[in-house]
Amino acid sequence: MASLSPSLHLPCNSRTGFVGKSQGIRLRVIPASRVGFVRKTVECKESRIGKKPIEVPSNVTLTLEQQFVKAKGPLGELSLNYPTEVKVVKEESGKLRVFKTVETKRANQMHGLFRTLTDNIIVGVSKGFDKRLQLVGVGYRATVEGKDLVMNLGFSHPVRMAVPEGLQVKVEENTKIIVSGYDKSEIGQFAATIKKWRPPEPYKGKGIRYQDEIVRRKEGKAGKKK
Repeated sequence: MASLSPSLHLPCNSRTGFVGKSQGIRLRVIPASRVGFVRKTVECKESRIGKKPIEVPSNVTLTLEQQFVKAKGPLGELSLNYPTEVKVVKEESGKLRVFKTVETKRANQMHGLFRTLTDNIIVGVSKGFDKRLQLVGVGYRATVEGKDLVMNLGFSHPVRMAVPEGLQVKVEENTKIIVSGYDKSEIGQFAATIKKWRPPEPYKGKGIRYQDEIVRRKEGKAGKKK
């Protein structure tokens, strides 16, 4: 087998490769100018949620000003500012569509997000949203006193929470709390604050949970076998 001389020097602007031969190994020098690179542009896929049209009810009035949208309905008024990556357009049919202004990863993320946020403000001012919670535990109960929600959750004192402006709270059967309003984010935030006082524990399931929430239960420690 042929040996390579350690004193062999190669130009810095070249690529090297080994080519097998029956008699041995021969070193081949490839100039860097002959090496080519293929660039491929990867386009971001359009969001399946973002490309859906948004229905606008007849009882909702919209105001569009460049990157600003305001919706006014029978339940209230909400507005939304759009980033530069997306824009909203009102079609002749009266429906709204959200489009991307640039082809980037962030624009693809904003496309679906702001389509959902736009739909939320339109549905909110026309129909509204609600979030339902359930109190599970012996002695756990809730009542509404004026503009405050009062809950007995096993503490030495009742928990009193002021209901934010724009939200309504109703209690059914002393253990079911219904938070309603036209701003979906405010409803979710207040419901999460209520639940934070007593999250459901995994052994007996006691605590505050959402109506459709599934609490994973754990098996308690078994006694020592004799």
